[in-house]
Amino acid sequence: MTWLVTGGAGYIGSHIVAAMRDQGESLVVLDDLSSGDAARIPGVPLVVGSQLDASLVARVLREHRVTGVVHVAAKKQVEESVRDPLLYYRENVSGLCSVLEAVRDTGVDSFIFSSSAAVYGAPDVVLVHEDTSCRPVNPYGATKLVGEWMVEQAAAAQGLRYANLRYFNVAGAATPELADRGRSNLVPMVFEQLVEHRPPRIFGDDYDTPDGTCIRDFVHVADIADAHATAARALADGSLRALTANIGRGEGVSVREMVDVIRAVTGTDAQGWAEPVVRPRRPGDPARVVASAARIGEVLGWRARWDVGDMVASAWAGWQAHASGTRRRD
Repeated sequence: MTWLVTGGAGYIGSHIVAAMRDQGESLVVLDDLSSGDAARIPGVPLVVGSQLDASLVARVLREHRVTGVVHVAAKKQVEESVRDPLLYYRENVSGLCSVLEAVRDTGVDSFIFSSSAAVYGAPDVVLVHEDTSCRPVNPYGATKLVGEWMVEQAAAAQGLRYANLRYFNVAGAATPELADRGRSNLVPMVFEQLVEHRPPRIFGDDYDTPDGTCIRDFVHVADIADAHATAARALADGSLRALTANIGRGEGVSVREMVDVIRAVTGTDAQGWAEPVVRPRRPGDPARVVASAARIGEVLGWRARWDVGDMVASAWAGWQAHASGTRRRD
């Protein structure tokens, strides 16, 4: 079968494309390139355009005889979603509606929705299970929860097979050329500070956690991609009809601990200027969110393989390679 990956030229999307291509899937990518890069997906057909354009999406599905969609395209910065919630509802909710309309109109029968741990909000539990109450604390999380409902209800109405995959805090790179070049995630944000000889920033150290900083479940982007590829294979062969599942490692790491790992990997841990500084909390950040990944293990046999050290080391290799390439072009 042929899969359309929306947002497939972005950081996470390009990893999903690479993982699915490695398992022999036929692929086409739709991306507006607002944050993506065509160079990430060599040899894969790319249509440049918006997920909001339902007629364009339908044309791509028909022309490439697509039978399954992996929907990754979305806005994803929590702080930005608090400042501009309507942008997030337009891009993430209206965009998904356009894609689902095209799926309905063209008879596509399999759908994977890249959701987020942000649907849970600030759960007061040690491990977040899929039946934990979903109470988003920011517009980004709300748009992802609405998206899950839309997928489930569209599936019920038109016989669509689907998987809603709630991934936790993504880091790392499968290969240097696919590394995260953004500045919104913790790891590249700290890299940027350190390479400029500025102290990394920690947003809030007064949370109800052992060291006062937020605790997250960091998961390697290669593991995220593998989970999507595994779900796609199960949907295609009919062994999976419906699934909502977490993608995480089940291990909590505090922001301060993660910064310490980054400093060690980059060799700046002994530098006084590299001691982190504390800034005020960011709006919409919950104190602790750590996954139980038992369900996806039971249903698909999937589990995360990479640890925090792997994530940071691979991300640093990618950062250095990108910086070196930029200097050569200059």
